[in-house]
Amino acid sequence: MITCFDIGGSTIKSAYALSSDEIEIIDRVPTPLDDFDAFASVIAERVTSRGQGALGASISIAGVVDPASGRLKCANIPCIDGRPIALDLERVIGVPVRIANDADCFALAEATGGAGKGHRNVFGVILGTGVGGGLVIDGRIVAGAGGYAGEWGHGTALQTRVGRPPVEVPHFACGCGHWGCLDTVGGARGMERLHDFLCEEALASTDIIDRWRDGEAKASRTIDVYIELVSVPLALTLNIIGASIVPVGGGLANVPELIEALDREVRGRTLHRAADPLLVRAALTTEPGLLGAAALGLKEIANV
Repeated sequence: MITCFDIGGSTIKSAYALSSDEIEIIDRVPTPLDDFDAFASVIAERVTSRGQGALGASISIAGVVDPASGRLKCANIPCIDGRPIALDLERVIGVPVRIANDADCFALAEATGGAGKGHRNVFGVILGTGVGGGLVIDGRIVAGAGGYAGEWGHGTALQTRVGRPPVEVPHFACGCGHWGCLDTVGGARGMERLHDFLCEEALASTDIIDRWRDGEAKASRTIDVYIELVSVPLALTLNIIGASIVPVGGGLANVPELIEALDREVRGRTLHRAADPLLVRAALTTEPGLLGAAALGLKEIANV
């Protein structure tokens, strides 16, 4: 048995992982942000709540672990930012700890028990508030230098002349410090930014989607440009990594017409012209963070 956690800036969710497809929810509690001892106590109490039964702890977190140093970059939880977090927690709880980025855990969950099951090379994509991703090959997360493998949403990659008829779209500033990142237009907030730029109209992404579904001209223009902007870097990414399936999570994954349109455009731009869909909605829509953490712990600690 592995005790698994899904940790964000507001909440720590926990569960017991009995097998790769069987988890037993423990609880959810507020995340201690400024007190490491309090943070570690939350983890320790749940690992030891069934005596000595847990083989270890596995954690999905909104942060990135540097594979070389083990140090975590997690800006929204100050008390663990910059720490060699697995080692620090192991000293407190006395069992092995594995930790991975939440997008990586999402990809691992989909690769082992979701839409990517049976595929050797799975690229999990998040289209939520922003853009994220994780790469799993032969059942293992590919972390890469600095732990940033799969982060296809960052780096100056966007076209500036897009659409039919063409329109000039500027490179917007990104929170990572670059300009022109996919993250600036690819998530829900990015879609809203794009619509405001193209149509001079401030709308929520849900309203843009609803109007697009109804055939409204302004929303249709925004979605056409959005699909082109997103599909080009995604097709390039797939050419490089060779994934045979792309499970999509996040709020925009709940719009099947959008995922289908992106899939058609991406498949038309990749070198390998797949006959079957590449982009599919994630299958594990309930507690994917805990399921990903469970898969991580069972593979790397329990060796199952």
